Amino acid sequence: MIRKIIRIVVLVPLALALVLIAVANRHPVTLSLDPFGGEPPAYAITLPLFLLVLGAVIAGVIIGGVAAWMNQGKWRRSVRRLEADTRHLQAETDTLKRRVAAAALPPAPPAA
Repeated sequence: MIRKIIRIVVLVPLALALVLIAVANRHPVTLSLDPFGGEPPAYAITLPLFLLVLGAVIAGVIIGGVAAWMNQGKWRRSVRRLEADTRHLQAETDTLKRRVAAAALPPAPPAA
């Protein structure tokens, strides 16, 4: 319940801010991908400013997520190894418990 409230408190103002940015920055801008700056640029795209800003933010989130995921690889590897060790030790513990339980049983009475 608290997560929903926090989500609403964060996401609603964020969505409102994005809408306001989009409405206020509708004028077209030209993004030139020509490193040598010829007139007119060889590689250019004209789009609304808010699309350029939102695209940059989205690209930054994706690049940051990929970098964080790659950086955490050693931890994921460690967790997989520890989980395998835990499964092995659990199986060994179960085997030892069965042996102890079998050894603790009283001997069966002789058949008459």
